[in-house]
Amino acid sequence: MAPAIFDEMGAEGAEPRPAYRVLKDWLDQIPLDVLTLRREEAETFFRRIGITFAVYGEGGDPERIIPYDIIPRILEAAEWEQISAGLVQRVNALNAFIADVYGAQEILKAGIVPSEHVLLNETYRHQMQGVQLPHNVYTHIAGIDMVRVGPEEFYVLEDNCRTPSGVSYMLENREISMRLFPDLFERYHVAPVDHYCDDLHHTLASVAPRNCESEPTVVVMTPGIYNSAYYEHAFLADQMGVELVEGPDLYVKDDIVYMRTTQGPKRVDVIYRRVDDDFLDPLAFRADSALGVPGIMQAYRAGNVNLANAVGAGIADDKAIYTYVPKMVEFYLGEKPILKNVPTWRCSEKDDLAYVKEHLAELVVKEVHGSGGYGMLVGPKATKEEIAKFAHALEKAPEKYIAQPTLALSTCPTFVNEGVAPRHVDLRPFILSGRETRVVPGGLTRVAMREGSLVVNSSQGGGTKDTWVLKS
Repeated sequence: MAPAIFDEMGAEGAEPRPAYRVLKDWLDQIPLDVLTLRREEAETFFRRIGITFAVYGEGGDPERIIPYDIIPRILEAAEWEQISAGLVQRVNALNAFIADVYGAQEILKAGIVPSEHVLLNETYRHQMQGVQLPHNVYTHIAGIDMVRVGPEEFYVLEDNCRTPSGVSYMLENREISMRLFPDLFERYHVAPVDHYCDDLHHTLASVAPRNCESEPTVVVMTPGIYNSAYYEHAFLADQMGVELVEGPDLYVKDDIVYMRTTQGPKRVDVIYRRVDDDFLDPLAFRADSALGVPGIMQAYRAGNVNLANAVGAGIADDKAIYTYVPKMVEFYLGEKPILKNVPTWRCSEKDDLAYVKEHLAELVVKEVHGSGGYGMLVGPKATKEEIAKFAHALEKAPEKYIAQPTLALSTCPTFVNEGVAPRHVDLRPFILSGRETRVVPGGLTRVAMREGSLVVNSSQGGGTKDTWVLKS
């Protein structure tokens, strides 16, 4: 029997949950043609300001407008208080873990995380061994993907400690919802998110390198206009009031990073870089990279520049490492985890692999380094051919996969072509870590626009909606 699906507004025909009562009354009164008009206005807004994402490998124009659902998701203040406390705890533990694996490696020596899962991992960067970073922070901007399955049941689905994207959508979603439905917004006491970019700039400035001599100069580094998240890079630089740079705009002299400007060279202290590790420095990583800055790793190791997020932070994105995070919380913080992991089978382990192979039709199987909804099997929705293909992949390289049960993700009211209907959602809150740790009240709610679909990624047809956290 399929598990019951928790609807966050309330089951059809039942009394709506307290946070959704005003929204339910509003939806009952507003005509569908007005909702349709508002949705068209939202699409026009997004096209005008150029909010796009890229889907590669499908032919045609890869640039698309991300689907935006005009009906907000609402979280009670008490719900958010619990989530927020759990996020701070989790990110503190992840930062401690990354610092440890590039330092004393105590968690490996204790046998809590197997050494081979770290030292042989393709995301592990030996160049970071022994590098000391300000405030011991390695993931300055984290995005923690969460799902809900019941009134008080939230699970962490995965951790994004390398380059989490989507915060620009969170901010633009809020702006457009306030524009389209000011009457509804005013009937709620919603915690603001528009201070995020100020908080981000404050966080980045607070982790200036040890040799910074004055007010730190912060820049955002992008791979360029053809990157799928370029809009976000430009948006964040503009909102923070800092320069958006590409690799050729920077150079290193005497282990110091400089930016080329019309007034001459300007020293750079903190780089919010959206360039992957492999392409960051052709002298340290890929020699054929034209996106990076030769010598930047030496400047980094010398304490003359700081990079956010840190080189090598991707070790904590690994879906096999994810399974050890609850133990990290206990090991580093001496606390019980507030947020739960989804039960996970590591296919690198013999018994787990045997179970997964026998239950492929029931499980979700993911690549350890996969992202964007690619390289995964949703067993209950898969064909026999797809299941057979994954069974072969597991035989060939079991260490590349993990498996999880198919969760009954919660649903929220969503405006689709048929009208207002429940659709599955997840949530990516954003956590900033510097001298202090801050959590933005809300985050990016992603919604599976297709009926019955559990895949919320925009690259797989998913959309987004505004997330309203109510003030206490």
